[in-house]
Amino acid sequence: IPGSGHKYYLQFTTEDYKSGENAGSCLATVLYPKTKSPPAVTIKCVPAKDQKKIQEEDNRLYQKIRHQTKPINGNNIPDSYGNINPALEPAWALAVAGSSYIMWEKSTENMGYFMAQVKSVQQWMRKDDFVEFDYTVLLHELPTQEIISCHMRLTWLPSHPLKVKYFCAPENGGLDDGSGMGSGSAAGILQEKGANF
Repeated sequence: IPGSGHKYYLQFTTEDYKSGENAGSCLATVLYPKTKSPPAVTIKCVPAKDQKKIQEEDNRLYQKIRHQTKPINGNNIPDSYGNINPALEPAWALAVAGSSYIMWEKSTENMGYFMAQVKSVQQWMRKDDFVEFDYTVLLHELPTQEIISCHMRLTWLPSHPLKVKYFCAPENGGLDDGSGMGSGSAAGILQEKGANF
């Protein structure tokens, strides 16, 4: 688009990050603006699972977190052999969802990211029904092969948007601010301005 940037039309399928099962198919348009702002995305997906089943899975994940006898704390998820301690799987699942917003916001037409590891996670106990976690996540940057460290605070309650605040430390040692949100359950993310927390 002259003066605006490149626009792409995509058709793709998604899969459950844990089971590898087909999660649905999507149509999207992505506009990478010439400025350094995040891509403008319009997306419509048809889930392979019905909404009730998705809500049931969200509630199972939530109940697993809420019924912990002590706050979840962990490091190096997965470990150097690719293993995830079953007790840390709920924290990993939320990290996958939350970090996807960071990756979307930081991506450019020529640069992409995927989450390599949760370096650390700490659950905060709250008086309300929300669950809250602090993470340090390592993102693998492509094509540079750099590893980017990001601090992420995430809060969630089923049938409410997942709230994510973050900042990333670029190679030059400064701080790259950001925060975001979108609608949905653990599958959706809620943007929130102001990354200081």
